[in-house]
Amino acid sequence: MWPKSRPDSPRRVRVGSAAGSSASTSTSTSTSTSTLGRVGAALAVPWIVFAAVGCRQDMHDQHKIEPYEGTAFFPDSRGSRDPVQGTVARGSLKEDRHLYEGRIPDGAAGAGELVDTFPMPVDRALLVRGQERYQIYCTPCHARTGDGDGMVVRRGFQRPPTFHRDELRNAKVGYLYEVISKGLGVMPSYAPQITVPDRWAIVAYMRALQLSRAASIDDVPEPTRSELLANRNAPPAGGAK
Repeated sequence: MWPKSRPDSPRRVRVGSAAGSSASTSTSTSTSTSTLGRVGAALAVPWIVFAAVGCRQDMHDQHKIEPYEGTAFFPDSRGSRDPVQGTVARGSLKEDRHLYEGRIPDGAAGAGELVDTFPMPVDRALLVRGQERYQIYCTPCHARTGDGDGMVVRRGFQRPPTFHRDELRNAKVGYLYEVISKGLGVMPSYAPQITVPDRWAIVAYMRALQLSRAASIDDVPEPTRSELLANRNAPPAGGAK
């Protein structure tokens, strides 16, 4: 029978065996790491070579003439060239002088003179659009009524003329359109902000403002005129007091 070990007997450990096992594990780990490093380096070499060959300056420094860049191709060494004479950008031909300039087209009687007719039908939709654009761009100076006492005028800006004086009431619509397009006096050109159709819409609404101050009963169409006259002669609602 084997003798029973005493509870307080120290456990014997073979130190040499444990140290050998630890050294073996460390050596194995080091070998694996070294092997992985060599494999990774071997795989990275082709990518490095590919990047070195492919990373040329041609990708961002292309063979083209950039704005304001000089070139030996042209005798004057200028890279930026003037457009060929007669070149017209797409959508910028503007052959209709009536529409784009507010003047009578070439070849017609009075060519070049200001027009007194609209290049499109004047209907409710055009007037509503003109009112909207007018209130955005024109009211700061001309006010909603066209009297010329807009908000910036009340704060010191030069007052524009009222739309309701005879000079502007009798002016041709082409003149009003031209002033919006080119400016006049301290008024700048509004061509960059307002499109051509919207300029004509504003002119139509200006005419409506002028007519609101100077219209007579004879300017009202016959069916509506009769109705207005009938209502004017009728006794007030509720009877006379």
